[in-house]
Amino acid sequence: MTRRRWIADEFSGNRAVLTGAHAEHLSRVLRARIGQEFDIAAAGELRRGKISAITDARVEFELGEIIPADSAPDIALALSIFKFDRMEWAIEKCTELGAAKIIPVIASRTEPHLATAACKRRERWEKIAHQASEQSRRIVPPAISRPQKLKDIIEIPGSLRIVLSEVEQESMLKEVLESNPDKASIVIALGPEGGWTQTELDLFKQAGWISASLGNTILRAETAAIAALAVVLSYIKT
Repeated sequence: MTRRRWIADEFSGNRAVLTGAHAEHLSRVLRARIGQEFDIAAAGELRRGKISAITDARVEFELGEIIPADSAPDIALALSIFKFDRMEWAIEKCTELGAAKIIPVIASRTEPHLATAACKRRERWEKIAHQASEQSRRIVPPAISRPQKLKDIIEIPGSLRIVLSEVEQESMLKEVLESNPDKASIVIALGPEGGWTQTELDLFKQAGWISASLGNTILRAETAAIAALAVVLSYIKT
């Protein structure tokens, strides 16, 4: 039977701790007991953990052997901010798929009230990504950066940087991936509701980004993010 996997809230040497809702779920819902074993992710490693002390607010583990685990591909999503309920859903699903980093972007067509409120949402986005990482058995949640303006992320490093555009008519995302062998680190930029402005697309082009399309249909922002990540992963893993 597959052991439940947790990402440690605290970690030092051969000891790890789960606190808060983690601890409460283990002690009250799962009725865990001293001596039970779980997989514990800490400091980028997955290790076997045995419960050494437990209360409703704190569960302590003695860590044992390192367990081999797949590392997440180096894929960053520059995700223009859109309606928060749908953006949270996109963050959750892109975490499950394996995004290494999510960068909320304030674009020209980002609604002003969403741009203003976005900085206060980062903690919630990180919590969603943490929970989704445990559900999908990742050992490290994706990094969620602070919201940034497009001009501040346009020079983000990457061996392959792709901006998805609904006005692109020549290059499909799959064709860009097929024609570029260096996929060591990929950055995908996705526009807000209403798409990128022409000025923004010109900035991407000047900075060396490759423009690509997901097809003839116009996808909602959260659908485009998930579809794009799935396409990229299919080329990395083949």
